[in-house]
Amino acid sequence: MADHKVLTGARVVLPTGTVENGRVIVAGDRITGSAPEGAPAVDLTGHWLVPGFVDMHNHGGGGASFTSGTVDEVLKGVHTHRLHGTTTVVASFVTGEMDFLGRRAGLLSELAEQGEIAGLHFEGPFISPCRKGAHDETLLRDPDPAEVRKLIDAARGQAKMVTLATELPGGLDSVRLLAEHGVIAAIGHTDATYEQTVQAIDAGATVATHLYNAMPGLGHRAPGPIAALLEDERITVELINDGTHLHPAALELAFHHAGPERVAFITDAMDAAGFGDGRYMLGTLEVEVKDSVARLVEGGSIAGSTLTLDRAFKRAATVDGLPVEAIVQAISANPARLLGVYDRVGSLEPGKDADLVVLDAGFDVKGVMRKGEWIVDPTAATVA
Repeated sequence: MADHKVLTGARVVLPTGTVENGRVIVAGDRITGSAPEGAPAVDLTGHWLVPGFVDMHNHGGGGASFTSGTVDEVLKGVHTHRLHGTTTVVASFVTGEMDFLGRRAGLLSELAEQGEIAGLHFEGPFISPCRKGAHDETLLRDPDPAEVRKLIDAARGQAKMVTLATELPGGLDSVRLLAEHGVIAAIGHTDATYEQTVQAIDAGATVATHLYNAMPGLGHRAPGPIAALLEDERITVELINDGTHLHPAALELAFHHAGPERVAFITDAMDAAGFGDGRYMLGTLEVEVKDSVARLVEGGSIAGSTLTLDRAFKRAATVDGLPVEAIVQAISANPARLLGVYDRVGSLEPGKDADLVVLDAGFDVKGVMRKGEWIVDPTAATVA
C-alpha cells in the first residue's frame, strides 16, 4: 500500500490529449492503472502534470562538464538538470583529441549502463571549421568512417548520436555507418548546401543539431541546409528555446513547418546551467557567462547555453504561445522516441517509468519525480 502514490486533481497531459482533474497512479518506480483502496493521495489541483523531460543534447550543468568532469561531477550535473524536470539526459561531448574522447566515452558508458544517463552524444570533432562555433579548430577533422567507428566502439553500445558536417570528405559514408549501427547521424556545425544536405538525409541522417545555429542562413537563391532539414519528414530538428539562440519568429517557422512531431527541445547546456555567471572551460576553450549567456572569451561565439528544460517549457508556453500538448511532444515524447527509450519514458502511460513533472499554473516546476521517487516534492512547504 505505502508503495502506491495517487496523484489527483491536476491537468494531466497524455499522448491522447489533456485530461482535466486527472489521476496518475504510481506503484514503486512505475506508472500503473489502479491503486488499492486507501492508497495515499497527493492533491495537485491547479497544477499541470506532464512527463519528465528528455534532453538529447546537453554538455553539463551545476558547475560540471560532461566532457571533462569526474564521475561525481557528471552526476552533480545530471542532478542539477533533474531538479529542473529533466529526468532523462544524454551526455554530450564537445570536440577533443580522439584518444581523450575515447577514454571519456568508456568512463561515461558505465553511467549509461547504470541508468544515470541515457547515452552519449559526440558533437565534434567531425565538424566544419567554417561553422565551428565554440569548438577548438585545431582539433577538428574530417569524418573518416574508421575514426567514427572508433568512437562508437569506445562507447560500448552507449553512443546515441554523432553530429557531423556531412559535406566533408567521408561524411556520407560516416552517416551510413552510423545508421547501420543504430546511432543517430545528426547534421550540424555544417557549411553544406541544400543539395548536399538532401544527400546526407538520403544517406540516413535523422536529426538537425540545433537548427539555424552553426549553419548557413536560409537564402532565397541558396536555401542551404535549413530548408532541406525543415522540409524532410525524416528529420527531427533540435531547437534551443532560450531567447538567445533563436528569434521567436525562427522558432515559430520551425514549429509551423516541421510540426510538433518533428521538433525536439534541447538545452545544449554547459557547466553554468543552474549554477551562475562566471568563467568556465568548454573543452579546451574559455567561456564567459554573463547575464546567463555563454560566449567564448576569444571571438565571442555563443558557447552552448545555460538553459534548463523547465525554462524552455515555460518560454514555449508563455512567450511562444505553443499548446502545452505540442510542448510535451517536443520536450519528452519526440526525443524519447529518437533515443529508442519511448517504451520506458516520454509519456504518462501505465507500465512506463514514473518520471513526471508538476508545473504550477505559471509553468514553474513544483515537483519532479524520477522512477517513483520525488526529487522535488510538491508537498514541501517551499520549492527551491
